Amino acid sequence: MVDIFKALSEDSRLRILSLILEGELCVCEIEACLKMTQSNASRHLTVLKKSGILESYKHAQWTYYKISNGFIQENKELWEYLKIKLIKLPSYLSDYEAYQKCKTQELCNCNKRPH
Repeated sequence: MVDIFKALSEDSRLRILSLILEGELCVCEIEACLKMTQSNASRHLTVLKKSGILESYKHAQWTYYKISNGFIQENKELWEYLKIKLIKLPSYLSDYEAYQKCKTQELCNCNKRPH
C-alpha cells in the first residue's frame, strides 16, 4: 500500500495516469502528450508499474502501458476515487487536448497496436 501512495504522490505520475484513463499508451505517446523526455517518462512509468498500478506489454520495439486489472480489482474504492480526482487535476484539460492531438498524428509506428 505504501508503494501505491508513493507512486501517487508525484504530479507527473498523476498526469500520466490521467492520460492512461483514456486507454493504453506507448511511451512515445506519453512523451509527446506531456512533453517529457524519454528517460523522465520511463522513470515515472517504472514507479507506477512497480507499485502495481500499471502493467505493460511489448509489441515489436514498443512498450504499451495500461491500468493494471489487478490494481483495479484489489483497490476498487481507491480506483473509483482516482478516476474522479484525476480528471479534476489543473493540468487535465491541457493534457487531454494534447492527447487528442497526439491521437491524430503518427508519432511513430506504435499506433499500429496488436489489440
